[in-house]
Parts: sequence; structure tokens; C-alpha cells
Amino acid sequence: MPDIGDFTGFQQDDTENGNTNNTTQTGTDSTDTTSDADDFDRMDVSLVGSDQGIGILSASEGLRIDEEVDNTSLHAYITVENRRSVRIGTYLIASYPDGERLFARITALEYAQEFRSDDANEIHARRAMRSQGIDEHDYKFIATLEPVAVLYEEGGELKRRMTDRVPVPETIVRSATDTEEIKTGLKIPDDGIFLGHLAVGGQRVKTAAQPPTIDYRLKDDYEAGDPLVFRHTLIAGGTGSGKTHGAKNILRQYLGRRYEMDDGRSPQMAVVQFDPQDEYAQMHDDNADLDADTARQYEREGIAHGGHDDTIAFVPKVGNASYAANHHRAEQVEFTIPFSMVKDNKWLVARGGLNDNQYNAITELLDRFFRQYGDAGTYKDFRSFLSPGLREELSESGQIHEATFNAVLRRTGGFSDLFDQDATPVTDLIHELVRPGGLTVVPTYHLNSSRNKETIVLALSSLLVDQKLSNDPKYERIEETPLIVGMDEAHNFLTDAESAQARKVIGKFTEAAKQGRKERLGLFLITQDPQDIADPVFKQVNTTVVLNLGDEDAIQSVNIPSTLESKVPYMEKGQMVVYSPDNSEPVEIIGLSNCVTRHGRE
Repeated sequence: MPDIGDFTGFQQDDTENGNTNNTTQTGTDSTDTTSDADDFDRMDVSLVGSDQGIGILSASEGLRIDEEVDNTSLHAYITVENRRSVRIGTYLIASYPDGERLFARITALEYAQEFRSDDANEIHARRAMRSQGIDEHDYKFIATLEPVAVLYEEGGELKRRMTDRVPVPETIVRSATDTEEIKTGLKIPDDGIFLGHLAVGGQRVKTAAQPPTIDYRLKDDYEAGDPLVFRHTLIAGGTGSGKTHGAKNILRQYLGRRYEMDDGRSPQMAVVQFDPQDEYAQMHDDNADLDADTARQYEREGIAHGGHDDTIAFVPKVGNASYAANHHRAEQVEFTIPFSMVKDNKWLVARGGLNDNQYNAITELLDRFFRQYGDAGTYKDFRSFLSPGLREELSESGQIHEATFNAVLRRTGGFSDLFDQDATPVTDLIHELVRPGGLTVVPTYHLNSSRNKETIVLALSSLLVDQKLSNDPKYERIEETPLIVGMDEAHNFLTDAESAQARKVIGKFTEAAKQGRKERLGLFLITQDPQDIADPVFKQVNTTVVLNLGDEDAIQSVNIPSTLESKVPYMEKGQMVVYSPDNSEPVEIIGLSNCVTRHGRE
């Protein structure tokens, strides 16, 4: 075929008299009126047999696999009839001559000049505007590919390795539609906790299997490595992104599952979920909108659904605040925080930021108080204990300066509605709080004071963490039970701050996160402001699930690959990015459109 890619002749329109003049460049046969498209149509582009795939690998710009990603050059020419079906992010397969396969994804798409000049001058622009559309044969459609892995057979099993060989030019490229190929290429486990279905550009990836979707699951057994739940999970999403819906669906998958402990036992997972918006106790109830066909589909896919009968709303008694729960049928248990819990977490009784000098003073005062009163000492007793006489004694002895004593007196005030209320102390309810297979929800929506909400959450979560980390735990039930501590609006409780008590809190939860795998403790953090979660805690999170976020600082803070980061502001409700390096390649998924339990206050 002649090299008509260099043809630069054009058709000039005489807009005044309606005539059209054909003008050609020197070197072009002006008597040949055959169009380039006609030349193409006359060519024999048929193959023996039928076309396969969506295009071929092109070496026109080089075909190179390199250890340095930026030096890799991998492009595919996409045939006209297949151009509408490809998207950025589409997964493709190109086979090597020996049967190994290159698994890749599309990272860029472009039209390139082929047969005609595409100079955007006035004449060409007017012609294009008047035409009924371009002939796509006149342009190359090129996909830039990112090699993900090489797939190969070993012992009858499909495996993956890093991309270490270059494919042959003009290798046929086909869409990845085989579930095994895609899961192997992306390192997605076959079994585990269901999060959603693999997607590209907001559309579920379709396969030739039944069901035609690819389930994305988190590793959850010891043969494949430690269950990732004990290496912690963060769900980040803005208002209306579906993060609570998604969090409920994920937590529901853990309820009823068993985990091996060091002593050989395999008790069921317990979940304690702190709930600032009073939404999670609804997990006790079925979703009335979940039809029978959908339920059967979930069962075929191994997705747990339906209300969880062993759900208890653990309601904190604070002053005159009342808890009204007509939106769920879960059992309610009222409790209070005994002042004795302050003995091990002295920062619980401090309002506002304490500097180191003030924190040391409150520590000394509380130690002295508990030596005198024991665990029976109440908050009211402590306030009486901080007497003018004690202030004078400590000031004269040089132990605590008078100004520091007064600061402690101010900062420990205002807790009379919180500690030692007319309800059962939570320390007497440990067997109800932590139940193998049980979901305990701690609502705080009915509390007016943000400081009281924070104290309740930190008091209970610290109790659970301390017992998990202790070499001599007081409550064996906590020690012996695999446990998820779920914290919605986690940015309000685990924020980075300079105060002494904030450093104590962050230090405690950082240590808990580090020891979670050993102690069978998983943190499940939910937030719309991930940038506000203290970095030492954030660094211990292995699985990050990101829904729609509009704030640039929030998006950057979740530390996902830039190729996925750019999608986050445009994701619709239920769309997610999953970044879990020990589980799979970073991917986009779509969660279930239905909540597997009751959700909403209708």
C-alpha cells in the first residue's frame, strides 16, 4: 500500500460561489480521485479464521519492558470495531509464544494521525463541522498499557510473577474476561471477607462465568498469612458516599466467623462498634427491601446477609440524657463508667489540653487518691479530696505548685454527670460487652456534650485495648476472644495533638495496632477526615477503603496510588478504591447496592 499517511492535499471550499476546488500537492497524482479510505477498503485485511481479541501490540513507538516503570513502553493498536468497548483501567491479556501471558491494564488512550492530515486549520475545521462524522479508519487508536504481572502455569495452577519479559510485536491483545486470570493477575484471594465487586470506571468488570462479576475479598485465614482484619482497616468517605452502608456490610461478614487463638481454641469474632450517629444497632434487623432473589444470589456468592440476632445496644447513662431507639429492635443494656477506670487511664478525667507539668500533677494526685480510697473511690470523693488544705500542703512541700494544683482542679471539673451514674458499672458487664459471635454497639448520639462522648468512647476502647495488651489481664473474656474495635468518626478520638493526654491516647492505640496481629485485635476505623487521624496510628493500617472524598487534603492523606487518587472525587455512591498491599494490587470496586442488614430510619 502507498504511504498515504504523508498525503497533505486538501479540499478548498469556495463559500462565496458554492464551488469546490480540488488542489493537490506536487508529487501526488491529481488525476487519481480514489480516496484513502477506498484504498483501505480494497486492501485484504482478512485473516485465516476469525479475528481474535481487540487489537495487537504495536512496536511503532518501541516495545520495551524495563525495571524502571517510566522507561517501559507498551502500546496496543485497537481495531475500529473494538474502540467503543475499551476504557482507561480495562484489563488486557497478551500471550507469549510459549503460552505464558502478560496481564496489563490500560493507562491512556489516544487517537493518532494515520492516513490524512489532521491539521486543525479553518478549512479542516469547517469540513469536520459539516460532515456526518469521521471515518475512524483514518486514525490509529492507541492504548498505552501498564504491565501488571506475567501469568504462568505450574503444577496445574495459574500463578503470577513480576513482569520480566517483553511480548512479541503484533501479539494479539484480548480483554481479560476469565475470572482466574483476573484474580491471579491482581493477586485477589479466592476466599475471605467480601468487600465488593471488581470495577473499572464505575462499571463492574464482566466475565464469561456465572455470576459474571468478580468478587473482591480480604484474606481471612492463617494459611494465606494472618487474617488482615488484625492488621486493621480504615474506611474513608465524605457525607453521602455510602461509608456507613459499606461499613455495615463489611462488619456483617465478620460476625459468625471463627479465628484460631494461641491456645488452639477457635472462638467466633466479637465486634464492639462505637456509634456516634446511632446507626449500627440496626444490624440486629433484616433489611425489609432485600428481595428473595437477591438474597439467594448473596448466598450463592457466600455473602453473609440478614440481621444479626446477637446484637446489643450498650447505652451509656449520662445525667438526664435519654436514649430513644424506635429504629431498631436490638436489646438495650444501660451502663455507667465507674471512676475506678481512671486509675489506669488518668487522662480520662481531664478536660482540655494538659501540659506535661499539669499531667504529672494529676497523676500524682490520682495515685494518692486511690491509695487512700481504693477502687471504691468515686468522682465525688475525688473532688472533695482536692481540698484547699491539700493544695496548701503540697505547695508548702514543693511537690505541686499552687497554680498547677488550681489548673488541675479546673480541668477535672464537670464530670459529675458522667462517672458513677445510676446504672451498672461497665466493669461488671464485661461478659455482655464482649461476646464471641456478638455485636455490641455503643451509641453516643443522645449525649449533648462532645467531651462526654469522647470520654465514653475512649474509656471503653482503652479498657478493651489495655486488657488485650496486658500480660496479666483482669478480664479473661477480653483476652480470650478475637475482637474488632470499630470506631466511627475516628478522627474525633485519635487525632494528632500536642497535649499530654492526647499523646497518651495515641501511644496506647499505636501499640494496640502494632500488637493486633498477635493479640487477635483489629481496629476498624471509619472517618470522613482521614487527614486528622494521628500518623502513628494511620501507619499501622494495612487495608484502606476509600469512597468519594471531595477534600484534596483528605484524598492525599489516604496515600493511595495517584492513578486511583484522581478518581476519588468523581466516584458515585458505593464506588470504592481498595489499597491493601498484602492482599492485592490497588483496585477499584463497587459495593453492594443493598445493605445486608437494616439501614436508614424509614
